Amino acid sequence: MRVFGIDCGTEFTGYGVVEMDHDARSAQLKHIAAGTIRLSKKEKTPQRLAQVFAELTALITLHQPDCVAIEEVFFSANAKSALKLGQVRGVALLAAATCGMPVAEYAPLSVKSSVVGYGLAQKEQVQFMVTRLLGLDTAPESPDAADALALAICHIHCWETRQAQEAAR
Repeated sequence: MRVFGIDCGTEFTGYGVVEMDHDARSAQLKHIAAGTIRLSKKEKTPQRLAQVFAELTALITLHQPDCVAIEEVFFSANAKSALKLGQVRGVALLAAATCGMPVAEYAPLSVKSSVVGYGLAQKEQVQFMVTRLLGLDTAPESPDAADALALAICHIHCWETRQAQEAAR
């Protein structure tokens, strides 16, 4: 199973691709790719959203995942920031749908619990655990890329748990 994780942001949108390698002696997570889509503050919102759409669509097409994992909407005290983030998230969902990908959505607490074991973990803790779980020599280039990888890892863990539960029935 190959999962494309997306961590939406109004300035930086992280992406990460993780695969579960069942061919190894014991099944293990395998890092495929990760990076950050950096948006210029000088551009107007429509151009920024078009950039996110174009880059995500190209990356999903390149990496051919089985599904896309994205963070659920969370509540924010700042309505304007939440609206802008929702626009980026909508474009990410559109990119996945345009590529024919099923989408799994996870709450931030679920992602952190799955990867770190603690739902209120700090970004540095997520980066550290993603680096360890994927056996990387260095941490991902940005916290956004680490969060996207964490989303992909979370989906793989949840999917495997569901598979084991179904097999036990």
